[in-house]
Amino acid sequence: MSTLLSQLQHYGRQWPHENDVAHFVDVLAEGDRVFFREALEGHFTGSAWLVSADGQRVLLTHHRKLDRWLQLGGHADGDNDLASVALREAEEESGLTGLSVDAEPFDLDRHRIPARANEPEHWHYDVRYVVRAGASEAFEVSEESHALAWRSIREIADDPASDESLRRMAAKWLQRA
Repeated sequence: MSTLLSQLQHYGRQWPHENDVAHFVDVLAEGDRVFFREALEGHFTGSAWLVSADGQRVLLTHHRKLDRWLQLGGHADGDNDLASVALREAEEESGLTGLSVDAEPFDLDRHRIPARANEPEHWHYDVRYVVRAGASEAFEVSEESHALAWRSIREIADDPASDESLRRMAAKWLQRA
């Protein structure tokens, strides 16, 4: 957890205008339980900004439960190495092999998940990492998705209809390039 705390603090210095960092640090202080989905008020998740080998496109999922186009990712399920979570989720949800993950968080996003069945509405503290595709970009759609698609990062950044957090990540990516 000290690694994640250091990562969050570094992220806060890198992106001082983003004000969610303090929320993430506060949740992290609650201990290991926040890496399990059973922490019903909120818990950590890890996501992948999965970029193509040429760095021009990102792989998005049409999320089955949320019915929106989003980045790949999921629950930590007890793993406090969220970079590993992001990589694992990218592999599981895309079927891609030969992926690599950057060690530092690329984006943070705190968002409410609506209540469903026996699960109350709750917060996801989503730590997002850049995951890079290898030579093959031929994906396989998993049961978590309606569809997967490679989308132009420039088009996401310029499309006001895109999810706000996707536009933010696209803008960050384009700043880096």
